[in-house]
Amino acid sequence: MKGRKLLMIPGPIEFEPDVLQAMGMATTSHVAPDFIEVFGKSLELMREVWKAPKGQPFIVSGTGTLAMDMAACNLIEKDDAVLVISTGYFGKRFKDIMERYGANTTILEAPLGEAVSLEAIEKELRTKPYKALTITHVDTSTGILVDPEPIAKLATKYNTLSILDGVCSVAGETILQEKWGLDVVLTGSQKAIGVPPGLALLMVSEKAMKVWNKRKTPVANYYSDWHNWLPIMRAYEERRPSYFGTPPVNLIVALETSLKIICKEGMSERVKRHQVLGNAFRAGITALNLEILPKTDQLAANTLTAAYYPKGIDGAAMLSKMAKNNVIVAGGLLPDLKATYFRVGHMGSVSANDLIAVLSALERALSELGHQMDVGKCLTAFQNKILSTKL
Repeated sequence: MKGRKLLMIPGPIEFEPDVLQAMGMATTSHVAPDFIEVFGKSLELMREVWKAPKGQPFIVSGTGTLAMDMAACNLIEKDDAVLVISTGYFGKRFKDIMERYGANTTILEAPLGEAVSLEAIEKELRTKPYKALTITHVDTSTGILVDPEPIAKLATKYNTLSILDGVCSVAGETILQEKWGLDVVLTGSQKAIGVPPGLALLMVSEKAMKVWNKRKTPVANYYSDWHNWLPIMRAYEERRPSYFGTPPVNLIVALETSLKIICKEGMSERVKRHQVLGNAFRAGITALNLEILPKTDQLAANTLTAAYYPKGIDGAAMLSKMAKNNVIVAGGLLPDLKATYFRVGHMGSVSANDLIAVLSALERALSELGHQMDVGKCLTAFQNKILSTKL
């Protein structure tokens, strides 16, 4: 790319030109008829992406963490039991958020590079009634991919609400919210949804909305309270003006643009593209004699890859050399290990050409730092994987 570097971190990502053009439009009123139509259409398109035709969508100015906060403060009351299933940094963040609203939390943590077993989850669910459990679909800190479907079924079996952190998975990994029985699926705009940072996006099931309606105490967060936001969402979907807080007009115009692009591609095709590119990228990483954090390929996310620096290689120097070659990737996030690994985001509008550029810059950087490998092998492995799957 000329004029700027290729951004390949786990969010923000590279955005479609049409999305950026939408962001640059002249800002209109949040109650103008054209914007009301855009907002209403965005809500409708979310149901298609989430595969939740009966779900209640929320579009709120904020980040993925705000989406987590909204799920917690609206569904959890003091002393509610919450089970947190963690595969990294963001599972622990969900524990902190839940406890802020008075939850009694139990956290099940997998060893690094692994996922919590279904047997361990069910064993814990048998011990006492849990109001809710949380799942991190793809933890951005580790690149671990968890299968939410069997966990959601366990939640249903034990009459427990299931909350899926889909920040690094919605519109990139398979999610069938209604079919699987997930009660809340949340994300932020800057990941696979493909919109610059600034939107918290949630889809809430009919069951979860009923639980919320029956809560005994006021929601302890004024801004996040669905009592304030639900009338706004309903009004926009009915194409009526409404107001609680001024929405980020340009971001929502960009959101509608991106959701249309996503739905035009089709969710099954979009997920397949992420899977093919993820598999091919891991093949390239392996050919560089690098090790990924997930212990098995089945646990490796298709939206990002977390890989260890080779022994004896200065990680900061590697990232710096890649940046000089016009490719930006991210360092580690886990506090105790952040100097030992790096992360590459490959989601949203990512293409095979983007990942070839990443592998090429990575190979050159490692070669200059003295890492032993067969130069060119990673690109061959990547291309062979792509050709064998006919992306």
